[in-house]
Amino acid sequence: MPTLDVLVRFALYLDLTLAFGVAFFALCAPQVRGALPLPGALASAGLAGIALSVLGLAVLSASMAGVPLSQVDAESVAAILTGMSLGKAWMVRIGGLALLIAAAAFLRSRPVAALSVASVGGALALGGLAWAGHGAMDEGAVGWLHLMADIAHLLAAGIWVGALTCLVLLVARPSHRADAAHLWATHRALDGFSLMGTTVVAVITATGLVNAWLLVGPTNAMSLPTTAYGQLLIAKLALFAAMLGFAAVNRYRLTPALAGRIDAGDHRGAIVALRVSVALETVCVVLVLALVAWLGILQPPASAM
Repeated sequence: MPTLDVLVRFALYLDLTLAFGVAFFALCAPQVRGALPLPGALASAGLAGIALSVLGLAVLSASMAGVPLSQVDAESVAAILTGMSLGKAWMVRIGGLALLIAAAAFLRSRPVAALSVASVGGALALGGLAWAGHGAMDEGAVGWLHLMADIAHLLAAGIWVGALTCLVLLVARPSHRADAAHLWATHRALDGFSLMGTTVVAVITATGLVNAWLLVGPTNAMSLPTTAYGQLLIAKLALFAAMLGFAAVNRYRLTPALAGRIDAGDHRGAIVALRVSVALETVCVVLVLALVAWLGILQPPASAM
């Protein structure tokens, strides 16, 4: 059951960050709207999110009842939905995903309004995951601080994941199909995310520090390498540092180089370099989400005291 729990958490993190992040980035970067199949992608992400949420609720019910997944009953599920804040957050998540799916149907006729609604729905769905993690373990003012930090952390991560997904699809277009208009749209999207990324990194860093203080605590910092939680957390931080490195290379070297090569009519090398860099950054993101899913089922050092 723990393995299934981690897999479902990972799939939910990946799906919901994509759902919110792609909608939000497309709202902020108009040049990607015509280059990507957004209606189908957002609708598919919303449907997958609902299916994974139902599976996750069943896994949680089985774990709390101490029974196999096949023996979960309606009474156990109802107890979670009506008697726990986690259950209420689950219902908000489903509502947010339904909103996102409905908005996807109007993307072609009213793109700005539809993407605004989809972003709100995606944010509700993704932010609601905070109640399924360590962010809901504290009470009072500290509890609200922890929960808000978790929500902000999730939303900032979602913007990063969604933007990377769009950028991967843009730079992955075969060279013979990438005309000058597409190349300039790709450059503008890359340049736009470079500016947005500064805010995203600041939010992730600040909320990460809050979470580290509450989950680890200064007295446990030195013992992190000796615990499973600490080792996974260190691996996550190392991957985050690698992501920052790739993002810096993209912003200060590869994106300006692409502009110069488009003007010169020789963009192939610049695009290949961007493909490699963005792909490696994306791999780091996926690994970070897997580690976050794993960390979510482990006891943090601060709560073990």
